[in-house]
Amino acid sequence: MMDSSASTPSASPSKAKKGSSVSGYTASDITVLEGLEPVRKRPGMYIGGTGAPGLHHLVWEIVDNAVDEVINGHATTVSVTLHKDGRTVTVQDNGRGIPVDIHPTHGKSALELILTTLHAGGKFDQNNYITSGGLHGVGSSVVNALSSDMVATITRTGGKFVQEYRRGKPKDTVKRIGDARGSGTSIRFTPDVEIFGDLVLDPELIYEHLEVSAFLNKGMKVIFKDDTSGTRTEIQHDGGVLDFLEHTITLRENRKTTDQVLHIERKQGPRLEIALAWTDAPREYFKSFVNGIPTRDGGTHEQGLKDAVVKAVRNYIDTHEISIPRGLSISSDDIREGLVAICSTFLVEPQFQGQTKDKLNNPETRGQVDGAVRPILEQWLHTNKSTADAILMRIVMSAKARQASRAATDQVRRKSATTRRLNLPGKLADCSNSNPTECELFIVEGDSAGGSAKQGRDRLTQAILPLRGKVLNAEQAPLKKVLNNNELSDIVRALGCGIGKDFNADRLRYHKIILLMDADSDGHHIATLLLTFFYRYLRPLIEDGYVFLAQPPLYKVEAGGRTHWASDDAEKDAILAKLPARYKVEISRFKGLGEMMPKTLYETTLAPDKRRLLKVTIPEGDRLETEQVITDLMGKDPSTRFREITSWMDLVEDLDV
Repeated sequence: MMDSSASTPSASPSKAKKGSSVSGYTASDITVLEGLEPVRKRPGMYIGGTGAPGLHHLVWEIVDNAVDEVINGHATTVSVTLHKDGRTVTVQDNGRGIPVDIHPTHGKSALELILTTLHAGGKFDQNNYITSGGLHGVGSSVVNALSSDMVATITRTGGKFVQEYRRGKPKDTVKRIGDARGSGTSIRFTPDVEIFGDLVLDPELIYEHLEVSAFLNKGMKVIFKDDTSGTRTEIQHDGGVLDFLEHTITLRENRKTTDQVLHIERKQGPRLEIALAWTDAPREYFKSFVNGIPTRDGGTHEQGLKDAVVKAVRNYIDTHEISIPRGLSISSDDIREGLVAICSTFLVEPQFQGQTKDKLNNPETRGQVDGAVRPILEQWLHTNKSTADAILMRIVMSAKARQASRAATDQVRRKSATTRRLNLPGKLADCSNSNPTECELFIVEGDSAGGSAKQGRDRLTQAILPLRGKVLNAEQAPLKKVLNNNELSDIVRALGCGIGKDFNADRLRYHKIILLMDADSDGHHIATLLLTFFYRYLRPLIEDGYVFLAQPPLYKVEAGGRTHWASDDAEKDAILAKLPARYKVEISRFKGLGEMMPKTLYETTLAPDKRRLLKVTIPEGDRLETEQVITDLMGKDPSTRFREITSWMDLVEDLDV
């Protein structure tokens, strides 16, 4: 959740009592999860959660495997049936059928290996699948693990084979049940009520997913049978991504800036299909896919397309020496405003962010997409000058509107600064500057430290909000209780951006929110509680880079006429190791921020040119783990908190468990 030098879990162990023994913590306490047990233990790490999105993700995993057969030329039809209970699903394709013969190394059928073993499948070898959305080899086995029942029916080599499973474990070996023509795979599964409760699947959501697959794979026939309503629908889109773009624009009720639509299709290096058009929409809208998998958070392929659009338009402006109104600056956002684009690419070795595949991380793909799209788009603009001029007019209007909006916002901020200050908490020592981009809020532990910070701060740009004691654990409290808590409600009032449905980042009064706590275990605990509050109720402030952790010194080391500051024992020891032996050394340890003189606190912790701050972030690849750690560490279950704390024992000094 933040820089590795300041880790959230290290804050909470201060609760452990001195004198307790670790002698009871032995090898017998170590749990080893085998087979598919890890999936059932922490399903969120594999499907993103156990709510409705996670439930539907099971369907996507099996459907995407069937579509992979189509993508690689082995199948033409995918059939999906939602049964009457609204939970059981059957996915069938007319592909090659999963192999059922015995694996030479593992001594069991390939079908059983694929459906009961993580990281087992035929997609690691490019001889079987040139491109695929399921390269991790965990999708089908995860679905099996999280289903109360699964039945796999395989048709191949003149026979029909069946194997049944119960919560990821085979009931029996693969059985041949008769002769059959053709080939294909049928997977029927029922999500486990122990994992998902009484949630049911949404037929409309399934239909939308299947229709998108049909758009991305022109010529593929998709059959959706909804037994809950008794309907049967066949979907096929021979126009592919171009049809998808028109469908998206119509669905969003947008009007195109011009009738011209750019369509790019490339068969090699990597295979790529893109369609785009400018519309009257108030913002850009991109839908991107890799090997038929929707990348909802975009990634390098989508960024490459955005780069290409901006570069092509700027090159067109420069080549034709088009005059831009004086004082008007055209940004990348202005160029892409109103742009609706569909980007579908197929990669041999896609690198996804996590099993849910919401973001593509292949660094080379950005340049590949940019290089493929930019020259074609640029030539298209040169060839269709009237279309290009209409698009450019739309971009100029966007830039003017954005400039006017910024001016109006600045004017409102200047006018409302005084009014907003009337609602601020009484203990807040506010700064005199009303420009949020230049203002900082220090949330400080304790009145004593708050007093020193108020005296030592830069009153023009630095505001101080002291807190009393440890704040409420927001992980275990509903919003109503959070709002009734004096300390947390004071923070919300000071920030000015609201909370919950009233949140509006444009009203934020400070663009640096700095948590300033003592450099000890209690201070780390308070910081953890505050980070939990921001994560649960003000997460956009973290995601937009507004939240920081101050790094006040714990030690003052004086030697040879110089003063050194150390934030922890390791840094103190490193300083001492570098000092000449002849120096007389004096070491002072601060019991808290309140012990520091205002000038010292400013020089070590508040001064922008001398202080050390850690920006709090949620790395894209660690979102699921961050969610799990906060749930375990700050939730109501003491056993998970105990395990989380003990896992960090080696990094915390003087801790007995």
